[in-house]
Amino acid sequence: MEMNDGDNEEFGFSRNYFLAKELRGSGKRSHSKLSDIDVVDEPELIAAASKIEPKHEKEVKELMNSYKSSYTEWAFELRCGLGLLMYGFGSKKALLEDFASTSLTEYSVVVVNGYLPGINIKQVVAALAELLWDQLKSKRKNPGSSSKVQQPFSSRSMDDLLAFLDEDRTNECFVCVVIHNIDGPGLRDSETQQVLARVASCSHIRMVASIDHVNAPLLWDKKMVHTQFNWCWHHVPTFAPYKVEGMLIPLILAHGNTTQSAKSATIVLQSLTSNAQSVFKVLAEYQLSHSNEEGMPVDNLYASCRERFLVSSQLTLNSHLTEFKDHELVKTKRNSDGQDCLHIPLTNEALEKLIVELSQ
Repeated sequence: MEMNDGDNEEFGFSRNYFLAKELRGSGKRSHSKLSDIDVVDEPELIAAASKIEPKHEKEVKELMNSYKSSYTEWAFELRCGLGLLMYGFGSKKALLEDFASTSLTEYSVVVVNGYLPGINIKQVVAALAELLWDQLKSKRKNPGSSSKVQQPFSSRSMDDLLAFLDEDRTNECFVCVVIHNIDGPGLRDSETQQVLARVASCSHIRMVASIDHVNAPLLWDKKMVHTQFNWCWHHVPTFAPYKVEGMLIPLILAHGNTTQSAKSATIVLQSLTSNAQSVFKVLAEYQLSHSNEEGMPVDNLYASCRERFLVSSQLTLNSHLTEFKDHELVKTKRNSDGQDCLHIPLTNEALEKLIVELSQ
């Protein structure tokens, strides 16, 4: 059987491919490991990165200014009840905040930084309700004719808060929520996205958000996109650096050492109450002195904290533990006796540094 030129070319390509694979397999294999790379320390890397001069600043600024002509259109879409979803390469933080400060002056605006790892969505919804309540009080002609709020918004259930935001009222009061990175690590779980979708569908809420992850649309189903969020998509690449959004992302080229781990945990703990810090310190000290155990039983932690007058009830301790778990400072595992034990996912060296930091 004779082969034509096309068959010869395909046969030659296949033969060369397998020959290359054979030659590559017969060569020497490298014994180098990723851990053998002499990476730099974090301060040195940060100092080097700060010296890098930004490129195309003029073009980026002109591009950002060109979007200002769309502000009127975006504001009109919000008034029509649509949600604005901004996507495209580059940080959109400055763009959204400029839009909010210049074109959303008639609204009360709440900004949510979705790129932060620990966000309490209940607090966000409560803040929206408080702002709406303030608007209603300021526009009310007869204060005695309105229904009184029985309890603070922070202590009300999520369903009550959402019902208040969606209550049918004659006056047009709106609160706008601007979410930087609605696909961020602190918001991308299914439960939080469901809450945000319900918030966006409330009659007194207008939502503006940005996404940066290529798979962000997979967070939502058809109902959430078209009925609840009611997104109006806008392609707004800015090519601006992700300076703020990338602050908490671990530096790949820097040492992932104990100093960095302790520093990250300290930053999170400093945002909690002093009692919560003391409870965490008790757990850390136990883990250091019982390094062979699987963790500290919850009952033992409660007894120790009760002796030191750090907690007054199991409910108080549970609230602290919930905060620790939300910030991924503590993990729960079950030991061989079937007890729930608490474990801090840090090395002993990092824990020692952390205790020193908390004691200062």
